[in-house]
Amino acid sequence: MTDTQHAACIGFIGLGTMGREMARNLLRAGHPVRAYDVRAEAVAELSAEGAVAATSPADAARGAEIAITMLPDTPHVEAVVYGEHGLLESPPAGRVVVDMSTISPVAVRRMAADLAKAGIAFLDAPVSGGPVGAKNAALSIMVGGSAEAFAKARPVFRAMGTTITHVGAPGAGQAVKLCNQLVCGINIQAICEALALARASGVDLEQLRHVLLGGSAASWMLDRLGPQMIEGDASAGFRIDLMLKDLRLVLEQAGALDVPLPGTALVTSQYIEARAHGEGANGNQALFRVYDRMTGRIAG
Repeated sequence: MTDTQHAACIGFIGLGTMGREMARNLLRAGHPVRAYDVRAEAVAELSAEGAVAATSPADAARGAEIAITMLPDTPHVEAVVYGEHGLLESPPAGRVVVDMSTISPVAVRRMAADLAKAGIAFLDAPVSGGPVGAKNAALSIMVGGSAEAFAKARPVFRAMGTTITHVGAPGAGQAVKLCNQLVCGINIQAICEALALARASGVDLEQLRHVLLGGSAASWMLDRLGPQMIEGDASAGFRIDLMLKDLRLVLEQAGALDVPLPGTALVTSQYIEARAHGEGANGNQALFRVYDRMTGRIAG
């Protein structure tokens, strides 16, 4: 049976900005989906598109081949795994749990070990590509866990992403994702600094962006978020709060391994400044407003 023919029943837990689009793509690919979220309206919206509404994580996993979680932070995933009627107590029929959130690698290894004792495979499969990638089923998915569980979940991943890579043992997916976020954060900071310097020098910012995209300074962030920075558009895609959470996970991992990350520490402090000025719910590109404040363009 080919990947496109596979129609595993999926329990999907977490219908936020990313999860909603990922679950929709599973439905479009022909996978039956049992969906749960703490927000009843999110479940109702997806059920109107063909999903079965679930009343709890355990209910979402009932009869599913694979249960997927897509949640904001480590405690949310732990609550779904360990909580009353959680996935450890009520696993999916296929006995595979996949977490696609960005959470602590240490927590991943602990959950994987605890689930393994109960005969349940656990994959950490965080994603990169943001809301646009989620909507277009074009996510990059980095997966930690057993090769056997990865092979079972791969047809499901194909409905949500285009770059799907098994990167190692439990926790490896999260480690790779944290490296991804480190690069993204520092790249956004570099773009903000370039725009601030160019603006002060009287350079047209759209022309600057065009030139940089044609050379070695080109990047996904400059291409996708540069226009919003130039236009002063702070509307939410991937939020400041979520990026700050990810960068803090990076620094926790680095601290545990005695790896100095001075660049990450600096950009993290700027994300903290942004949130202190009420930017937490704004899009990731709103880091440019830190530079607006530092250069006096807007009041601090």
